[in-house]
Amino acid sequence: MTHIILASKSIDRKEIFKRIKIDIISISSNIDEEIFKDKIKDPIILVKELSKAKIFSVKEKIKEEYLDVLIIAADTIVELQGELIGKAKDEEDAFRILRKLAGKTHNIITGISILKFPEEKLIVDYDQSKVEFLDLSDIEIKDYIQKKEWIGKAGAYSIRETASMFIKTIHGSYSNILGLPMQKLYKILNDEFSINLLK
Repeated sequence: MTHIILASKSIDRKEIFKRIKIDIISISSNIDEEIFKDKIKDPIILVKELSKAKIFSVKEKIKEEYLDVLIIAADTIVELQGELIGKAKDEEDAFRILRKLAGKTHNIITGISILKFPEEKLIVDYDQSKVEFLDLSDIEIKDYIQKKEWIGKAGAYSIRETASMFIKTIHGSYSNILGLPMQKLYKILNDEFSINLLK
């Protein structure tokens, strides 16, 4: 039996698997993302490298505990007019980020890495979605920040919760905005690993 390990502590990513009734083991990678962000400015390369680093961090943690393992890792970043936007540090930072996103279209870019071992087969890819926000007032942003949903979320919001009311249009994968492009994952698992998530 292949054990599926999600190299993430993200509630949204775990919830995606729960909704499609696939059992996973969630293990946090605890890598220092800032080291990568200081060195890599291209958003696509950055999220791919971060997802790959998470894979190998978790692989080290589990060592020989499982004989047949598929590790899935993802990293998501928001890009707006060339600026890379990660997670807000505090309420003031969350306000600054949401003020920038209001009334504009931003890109959600997710790097995804999949490692199957003992075969040691690794696939690294990415997906991208565009999200257009309503033009929010300062009061709306402050009211949203009080809900604390911005904590730990790239771009200081979660489309799965209250911020769904701010979304004017979406182009691309919805699950990618949650942090894991499932259509990309499904295709990679089918084409590269002969694993069918429907069975």
